Amino acid sequence: MAPLPSIDEALEGILARVRPLAAERVPISAAHARVLAADGTAVVDLPPFRSSAMDGYAVRSADAPGRLRIAGQSAAGRPSEAPLAPGTAIGISTGAVVPDEADAVVPVEIVRVEGDEVVVPAAEAGAHVRTAGSDVRAGAVVVAAGTRLGPPQVAALAAAGRAEVDCVRRPRVAIVPTGTELRAPGDRLAPGEIYESNGLLLRAQVETAGGTVELLPPVGDDRAATRAALERALDADVLVTSGGVSVGPHDLVRETLAELGAEEVFWRVAVKPGKPVAFAVRGSTLVFGLPGNPVSALVGFELFVRPALRALQGVREPRPPFAPAVLASPVRRSEGRDALVRAATRLVDGRLEVEPLRGQESHMIVRAAAADALVLVPRGSGELAAGAQVSYLPI
Repeated sequence: MAPLPSIDEALEGILARVRPLAAERVPISAAHARVLAADGTAVVDLPPFRSSAMDGYAVRSADAPGRLRIAGQSAAGRPSEAPLAPGTAIGISTGAVVPDEADAVVPVEIVRVEGDEVVVPAAEAGAHVRTAGSDVRAGAVVVAAGTRLGPPQVAALAAAGRAEVDCVRRPRVAIVPTGTELRAPGDRLAPGEIYESNGLLLRAQVETAGGTVELLPPVGDDRAATRAALERALDADVLVTSGGVSVGPHDLVRETLAELGAEEVFWRVAVKPGKPVAFAVRGSTLVFGLPGNPVSALVGFELFVRPALRALQGVREPRPPFAPAVLASPVRRSEGRDALVRAATRLVDGRLEVEPLRGQESHMIVRAAAADALVLVPRGSGELAAGAQVSYLPI
């Protein structure tokens, strides 16, 4: 039997089959969390004119120090119409236009106003004057293609004059929870039944990854019902199922997907939890079969589905963003599989520590609710000691 693919090998197989989606024009007001399909460039110089960095007085530096007549006022959006003749000053607000003749702004805190005159100390040419284009020049790149737009990026593009930007279309994701035992939260449970939570878990994960979601009702372990649900869901860009991908008599997902023309790329990965994850393609649709245990579904999504959704949107580095940390207490390794251990992060003496949580079984979603990190524990014998350097994935 061939060895199971590693996490990295499985990711390679997934990302090799991803093609970024088409671009669409998006108003800048709706662009938050979208991914740029093309460089966002500046429409204007920013600032578009010489402006003041302080409240104070615009002066000719050659006139300072001295007593100057106040010739006018320049406020934000209302430039002074009075000329700045030698021996005069213009009162000015932060962000207001600096008169052409002025080469310095003297802060209001260090001047003395006496009637219609102002006494100013020495002024250095260029002091507190923002030059036009000092932030960015018209035509220059403000935000590069492949960047997911956060609040600072949206603000930068708007300030540089972009009313619209080209973004990659959001991936359409269909989610199909499977299992005869599943009931909606709030329903009365019969013996052997449980509440369905994976659909809500996966929907939230998809939305944070930039996708749009169609969450189908849970499908019982019935061949006809399973086929109907999967056939409908295969119209999406990405299909994610939970449950039904193991080898039991009621695990119908992989068999049904094959009947519907999906080509399985791999089934099972050397990872704990989440070993029986499956990945297939049908046409341009990516298909992920995640295990039914909720923590396995959570881990499988973060390792494999989220990177695929990021790649579909053209993100420059779609792989999981593992970061370094220090292990706060020892954890046992798994001989044949890399493990993702739920943990809580904390800052201790200036270093980030990760504390593994109690209760690591893959069905313990309530225990996982206290976690904000998945710690990668490489396969091997024995245990990793407290103080070991590890990598973790924020969740």
